[in-house]
Amino acid sequence: MVELKQVEIIGAGPAGLYLGILLKVALPRSRIRITEQNPTDATFGFGVVFSDQSLDFLQADDPATHALITPQMERWRDMTLSLKGKRIKLDGIGFAAIGRLELLQILQRRAQDCGVEITFGQTIESLDGIEADLVVGADGLNSLVRRSDPGAFAPKLTNFDNHFAWFGTPRDFATLTQTFIEGPHGVLNAHHYRYAPGRSTFIVECDPASFAAYGFADMDECESARVCGELFFETLDEAPLLVNKSHWRQFPRLWCERWVAGNRVILGDAAHTAHFSIGSGTRLALEDSIALGKAIKDNLELESALADFQRQRQPIARKIVDAANSSARWYDHFAEHMQLPPMEFAYSYLARSGRIDMERLRKLSPDFITAYEDYLDA
Repeated sequence: MVELKQVEIIGAGPAGLYLGILLKVALPRSRIRITEQNPTDATFGFGVVFSDQSLDFLQADDPATHALITPQMERWRDMTLSLKGKRIKLDGIGFAAIGRLELLQILQRRAQDCGVEITFGQTIESLDGIEADLVVGADGLNSLVRRSDPGAFAPKLTNFDNHFAWFGTPRDFATLTQTFIEGPHGVLNAHHYRYAPGRSTFIVECDPASFAAYGFADMDECESARVCGELFFETLDEAPLLVNKSHWRQFPRLWCERWVAGNRVILGDAAHTAHFSIGSGTRLALEDSIALGKAIKDNLELESALADFQRQRQPIARKIVDAANSSARWYDHFAEHMQLPPMEFAYSYLARSGRIDMERLRKLSPDFITAYEDYLDA
């Protein structure tokens, strides 16, 4: 195992907090310090969603944290597509969700109980002067660690075409649902799911033409919430949309060719992004932390540990990121897909990541595939 006297982690999101927990458990005599620029409990968005069983890896590697998180999660076995009022059930497409704030609070308490030092409300302007054996950038898309040496990390950053805003709503939905509608000025989609009793995430997405036609660029987040609430009135069943930094954005597509530079390493959204449509961003961040922690335990020198982390983790993450990119490209053209008959639209949706063929779909979602094949034979 690598001997580390001090580790500095920048960013107290899921990746930074979980890495702090893993390192402190493995290296109890080491000083593990996390610095977060935002105040305690300040976070954007509402709930986060995971594909079903996606947190099972925590049970093997860290049963204590798994036991804290899973009782707080909402789970369901199927999902629903709604296309212009026509609802299609996709059996076997299960998910689990938890409030983003609740997840962070669980990880914060666990980290502090383990002896990790966490400082909130402190912005690090420069890495100069930081004396630590290991410096970890878990500081998100605008990572200071990555920006401190872009030549070493070799980031490539672009945006997908669609615009989206992340709202919440005080109501339940039975399943994760994708609702596609055609409004007076263009098409929109809502990704919505409950993450706690009486609370749901409600992400509204539209293509550039619809974004311009509705005038969303000129609205503040409250006005956007009001307009989107009216457009999705039937879906919301009169419930309002809530805001929390619910500004319109285009999803960033980031991949860094290298995650290591000397004794500095980046992970989570600092190193890569995965479009929210496959529910893997937070999972990727946690798995990055597990991979880095394992590499530190399995090696005697830091240099070899970081090299192992990059060599072993990058190809795994790349497969998921590529699938997320394929899914995002499908959404960038969802207006075209909406012209398909409902069953063909649903099949196109299921196959959007490019990772699932008919035989795998038959095992994953047998009821839908049977109905789809009956539709084709009709």
